[in-house]
Amino acid sequence: MPMLPDDVKEQVKEAFADIETPVKLINFTQTLECMYCRETRELLQEIAALSDKVSVEVHNFVTDPEPVKGYAIDKIPATVILGEEDSGIRFYGMTAGYEFTSLVYAIRLVGGAGSQLDEETRQKVAAIDQPVHLQVFVTPTCPYCPQAVALSYEMAYANPHIRADGIESSEFPQLTIKYQVAGVPRTVINEDTFLEGAAAPDMLLEKIGEALDGAE
Repeated sequence: MPMLPDDVKEQVKEAFADIETPVKLINFTQTLECMYCRETRELLQEIAALSDKVSVEVHNFVTDPEPVKGYAIDKIPATVILGEEDSGIRFYGMTAGYEFTSLVYAIRLVGGAGSQLDEETRQKVAAIDQPVHLQVFVTPTCPYCPQAVALSYEMAYANPHIRADGIESSEFPQLTIKYQVAGVPRTVINEDTFLEGAAAPDMLLEKIGEALDGAE
């Protein structure tokens, strides 16, 4: 049974119309699929069927150690959104509800359909010369979460020193406890710096600066 209604499929087709370069969705699951692993895989396959520029590659988290290590995957379900290069853009969990838009946004971004960052912000992001790991905790029912995820993806796409994970918090309770996620979106920067809510680019850049300064 299809997961996407016909009207949503048409909207996605329109969103993918200006993708310029191929996009590969690399899905990590396992033989006895985890909670939401099957649904995630099937959703990605439905999405890929809507554009000849989008494809899906499925790997077993347990028996395919090379791609697991190569893409630094440490939990499932996991999706790597891969353009011409690996920009470090990942989503962990199922991209359901509002987070479906985050996935569509990421596909368009790495497919060359256009960044939403202004030139000044892009230059500031490009100037970052130290490793930055952004983990954005979200839920499918949070209307503000896609904005936070999209911004982290934009920054990862603009700078190879940055990697960005969208994480569906209810699917990974051990991480919500570790990072004390009481509300979403919550962005964790390099493990010990936090930003609450869907912030503007300058605020996220300021927090990244704090994280990097604290590491020195």
